[in-house]
Amino acid sequence: MEPIESRIGYHFSNQLLLAEALTHPSLAYESKKPHFDNQRLEFLGDAVIQLILTDKLFNDFPGDGEGRLTKLRSQLVSRPALCHYAHKIELGHYLLLGKGESSSGGRERPSNLADAFEALIGAIYLDGGIDAARNFLFSNFGNLIEKIIVKPEESNPKGELQETLQAISAVSPTYTVISQQGPDHDKIFISEVTWEEITLGTGKGSSKKESETAAATEALKSKRWLRMK
Repeated sequence: MEPIESRIGYHFSNQLLLAEALTHPSLAYESKKPHFDNQRLEFLGDAVIQLILTDKLFNDFPGDGEGRLTKLRSQLVSRPALCHYAHKIELGHYLLLGKGESSSGGRERPSNLADAFEALIGAIYLDGGIDAARNFLFSNFGNLIEKIIVKPEESNPKGELQETLQAISAVSPTYTVISQQGPDHDKIFISEVTWEEITLGTGKGSSKKESETAAATEALKSKRWLRMK
């Protein structure tokens, strides 16, 4: 297998940072080293990616407002996009996983790939600074980033929520119309989305589909499933 540093075009001065970025919490748990995994670097890397791409969009689109720039950025840092970046450098091959996580398909799990990619960015930032992180991002994924910017995907809150939750559990979210208001020609639907017996969000719209989309959007903002951890 090609060494990951050759694959990504970056050599670490501090090899421990690279090892930490690739270490999934499952291996840390099995090795009884709970403080050595990629979760802290993931937190840092998320902020670094956001900064680099926000700076690019701000400078590339001087005439666009906050709303347009926010939508573009959300596409660039969405879980599908992060997984796409991770697949391009075959990051899953290099992950250090516990035996159970590895045997259950952990190298291809979207949450693992997205988290590890953010952790890798965080590690490069600590090792070489913001310019190193920026160079890594654009030298490896510049074409993908430009394609997303030129033709961003339509927003799909329900699909994004489904993918996010299925990375945690096989249980799918359920949408229910809880009330309808107004006359038939001007009816407003109110829906809620539930998962694992908790209400994640509610939303309203002029159709059932619109209200469900609004509920999914609220769920993505509130992230109430995180309270279950």
